[in-house]
Amino acid sequence: MTSICFLDGSFLPLAEARVSPMDRGFLFGDGAYEVIPVYSGRPFRLDEHLVRLGHTLAALRLPDPHAFDEWRRIVREVVARNRWPDQSVYLQVSRGADERRNHAFPHVTRPTVFLMSEELVTTPAAQRAAGVGAITAADIRWMRCDLKAVSLLANCLLRQQAVEHGCAETILLRDGFLTEGAASSIFIVRNGVLLAPPKSHLVLPGVTYDIVLELAAKHGQAHEVREILEDELRGADEIWMTSSTKEILPITRLDDRPVGGGQPGPVAQRMHGWYQDFKETVMRGD
Repeated sequence: MTSICFLDGSFLPLAEARVSPMDRGFLFGDGAYEVIPVYSGRPFRLDEHLVRLGHTLAALRLPDPHAFDEWRRIVREVVARNRWPDQSVYLQVSRGADERRNHAFPHVTRPTVFLMSEELVTTPAAQRAAGVGAITAADIRWMRCDLKAVSLLANCLLRQQAVEHGCAETILLRDGFLTEGAASSIFIVRNGVLLAPPKSHLVLPGVTYDIVLELAAKHGQAHEVREILEDELRGADEIWMTSSTKEILPITRLDDRPVGGGQPGPVAQRMHGWYQDFKETVMRGD
């Protein structure tokens, strides 16, 4: 299937899209992005994603190139032009091209706006049933992880460590506390209580992070949002990674040691069931 993207006002095949090599997104990673899950052709929590985009753009002092309703129209048009029922829409705004390479902002900002869509493929059932491995590493990222900025080299290096160890994720630790995964949110379970790191400038919680906490509250699952010590992570009964594509994915080995009994735990299994029900009734709008 030919993927159709949006670039600076035009819809065109992804293979034909071109951006200037002088674009500051290319030269400096100077830009913001969002990833919007789409279920049965419906963008999920689109307004919340656009609010977060606006927050990042404002923090980067990058003028928002579109009004809210225009963003909605563009996203929905990208979804309509790509035929997968479930999609992952990537949206990026860079500060645009300048006449020369200069760290200082250009006098006139002409943002580059790019959107593309890919099929949204979730974790295979067999992998979820077995769980996955993860490693830990020091969180080497900058101090504004709450911003969804395109400069993700540290995340890429950390994620690659996991790949080279045959694992699915790298869990990040800063000053003795859990922050998140290189490309996911991380939850743990201790003594039946679900624990989540709080939102802060050191964490970029995803849509699934919010859904998990909403479902825990709805179904009476004991939970706390608080700082999680490294020792608590390593002694957890259950560890999960969550994202739009991973959904609720149990981590059953950490640094080559079993987590709990070495298999997905009961809280993860219940949450997975609640999440699937939520996806069918709310995300898909059935």
